[in-house]
Amino acid sequence: MLKIISSIKIESSNLKYCLYAFRFYTVTFKKDMESKPEVPNITNNEQTITEGRATITTLGNVFYNPVQEFNRDLSISVINVFSKERSNSPKLEFGIKNENGIRILEALSATGLRSIRYAKEICGIKEIVANDISKIAVAAMRNNIKDNRVDELVTASENDAVMLMYEHRLKEKQFDVIDLDPYGCPSRFLDAAVQAVSDGGLLLVTATDMAVLAGNSPETCYSKYGAISLRTKCCYEMALRILLQCIESHANRYGRYIEPVLSLSADFYIRVFVKIYSGAHKCKFSTSKLSMVYQCNGCETFTLSPLGTVKTSDNKQVKFKLPTGPPLNSQCEHCQHSHLLGGPIWSAPIHDPNFVQKVITETPEHLNTARRIQGVLNVVYEELIDCPLYFVLERLSGILHVTTPPMMEFRSAILNAGYQVSFSHSRKTSIKTDAPAKVIWDILRCWEQRHPLSDRRRSEQGAGNNILAVKSEKEYSFDSHPNANPPSRRDGFVRFQENPLPYWGPGTRSTTMVGDVKMEKSKRNQGKRKRESAE
Repeated sequence: MLKIISSIKIESSNLKYCLYAFRFYTVTFKKDMESKPEVPNITNNEQTITEGRATITTLGNVFYNPVQEFNRDLSISVINVFSKERSNSPKLEFGIKNENGIRILEALSATGLRSIRYAKEICGIKEIVANDISKIAVAAMRNNIKDNRVDELVTASENDAVMLMYEHRLKEKQFDVIDLDPYGCPSRFLDAAVQAVSDGGLLLVTATDMAVLAGNSPETCYSKYGAISLRTKCCYEMALRILLQCIESHANRYGRYIEPVLSLSADFYIRVFVKIYSGAHKCKFSTSKLSMVYQCNGCETFTLSPLGTVKTSDNKQVKFKLPTGPPLNSQCEHCQHSHLLGGPIWSAPIHDPNFVQKVITETPEHLNTARRIQGVLNVVYEELIDCPLYFVLERLSGILHVTTPPMMEFRSAILNAGYQVSFSHSRKTSIKTDAPAKVIWDILRCWEQRHPLSDRRRSEQGAGNNILAVKSEKEYSFDSHPNANPPSRRDGFVRFQENPLPYWGPGTRSTTMVGDVKMEKSKRNQGKRKRESAE
C-alpha cells in the first residue's frame, strides 16, 4: 500500500492529507477485524429436553422456555380439534403423512420442539414447515427432526418469517394453520399472516408484551396495536380484545375477517386462536364488533361505545349505521368524576363455546398440563360470551372502603336480582355480568348498610362516598342462590394459573439471530453516556 502511494505523483501540499487518510482507514479496518464476533461454539452448550412425545437437543443460545409447555400443550389440543373438523378423511392417524390433511407453518420455530410435537401428537397432517431466521437454530432443528424421525412431515426452513408468509399468499400455497409465537409484540407479522392462511384456516398468535397491553404505555400500545390501552383491573381481558381488533384490522384490508374460537390470558402472555375467512360483505360487520371504552377516573366503571350498528328491517335487509353519541355525560353518573377513553377493542365474543367444549372433550391425557387445560377451559366455557370486560370484587369494595363480600354471596345477590354472572378465566375474583353498573353499586350500597363504614371513612371525600351518598333503589338479597357456585369451582378443577415455576417470565431474546453483532454493540454502549459525561 505504501509503495503504491509513493509511486503516485502527488503535490506536496496534498501528500500529508493522503497519509492521514491512509492511517485512518488502516486503524478503522484493524478495529473492525478485532470487534468482529467469532462464530459461537454451539457444541459446548448442549441441553437435552423431553417434552410430550418429542426429545430435542438445544445448541448454543437457541431459545427455549419450559414455562411455555402449557402453551404448546394447549395448541396441540386446539389444532387436533381443528384438524378433525378440516380433514375429509374418516380416520386420522398420528405421525403419518395424510395427503388430505392440514398444512402447518410455525413461523418462529427456534429449536423445532413445537413442530416436532405437532408432527407426533396431532392427527391428519400433510406437511409442517418449521421456520427460523437463525442458521444455528435451523441447524439444531434439522438434527432434532432427524433424531425424532419426523422427516416425512416436518421441513426445516431458514427464512425471514414475514417474507416466507408473503410468498404463500396465493390460494394454492396458503397454510391451513399458522402459529406465531414471537418474543414480545406480534403485530409486525400479522399483515403477512392474515394473507397466508387459507379460507377457514386457523391463526394462532401469542403476545408477551403485557406491560404495553395492560396500560403502562398507551401511546406505545397505539403504535403497535392501533388501540389505546387503559390501566384497569380487567386489563387481561382488555389485552385480548386489543390483540383481536388488531388482527381484525389487518384482515379487513384484504377482504377478510376473523372468528375467535379461543382467547386466553395465561401466566405472562396472552394467546388467541382465530379462524380467518374471506368475504368483503362480512367485513362490513366489523364496526359493530369493535368499541371504544370509557372508564371513570374515580369509580373505574366502564362503558362501551360501538363504532357501528347493524339494523335488520322487516324484509330482512341489513343496514349499517353510525351510532349516536356520546354514550354518557362528561361526568360519571355514579361518582361525578371525569372519564378516560381507550380502544378500540374487540367487543364481540372472544370464544366459541362449541369449539371449546370439543377441546375439553378431546384433550390428550398424556399432556403434562392436561389437568390445567381442563380446568381453565371449563372456566372459559362458563364465561358469559356477550359481556365484554369484568369487575374485580376487591377493587369494588376498595373504592367504597367497605369490607369485601364473600364471592358466593355477591354472585347470589346478582343472580337473585335476575341477572347473569360468571367468572373470567383471567382473574380469580372477577365479576363478569350483564347487570348494569348501577345495579352493582346498589348491591354494594345494601352491603354497606349491613357492614357500615366508620365515621372517619364517612367524612372522607372521594368517589366511594359520592356513590354511597345515593340511596339504593331497592333491597337486594344475599341469600344463597343455587347457581352461584359454578360447576368448575364445585368440581374442584384447577381453574386459575398455578404458582410461578422456575424460569418464570418470557425469558430473554435469543442471541442466535442475525443481530448478534447488534447485541455486541449494545453491550459496548451500556453506560456510554455516563462515561462520556465523566470525561
